Amino acid sequence: MARRAAAATPALVALDDADIPYTTHPYTAPGRTAYGTEAADALGLDPRRVLKTLVAEVDGRPVLAMVPVAGTLDLKALAAACGGKRAVMADPAVAQRLTGYVVGGIAPLGGRQPLDVVIDLSVAEHGTVFCSAGRRGLQMELAPDDLVTATGAEMAEIAAS
Repeated sequence: MARRAAAATPALVALDDADIPYTTHPYTAPGRTAYGTEAADALGLDPRRVLKTLVAEVDGRPVLAMVPVAGTLDLKALAAACGGKRAVMADPAVAQRLTGYVVGGIAPLGGRQPLDVVIDLSVAEHGTVFCSAGRRGLQMELAPDDLVTATGAEMAEIAAS
């Protein structure tokens, strides 16, 4: 388990503070646009185990949605999971302002303000999953149950393949 390093991100600090075990995986991030796919490729991982953290708005309320990079976010399913009628993707500038993270490095915790998190049910199929640790070029690996605990997430079928 990693412990707070000098370059720890707010996400890693939050995991340390909650005493949740994780492992970090740095990689060279080309930084084009498919950040999650780039992470999976760079680390040689199954893209079903690597999650992208997306900022969406459900009936105007910002939420974080986590789905495998192998699929896409089903906005109708996200709205339903949040008890709303309509979901749209947040503008990248809004996502960065809300979370304090840059697009491609948005972590599901340690953000500027707490947001509700919805994680696709498929994560339960894996012993561990990977997601951004709070900056491009750094993934954190942890058990799905620990991710749910750390983020206070709801689980729902929100991914489309």
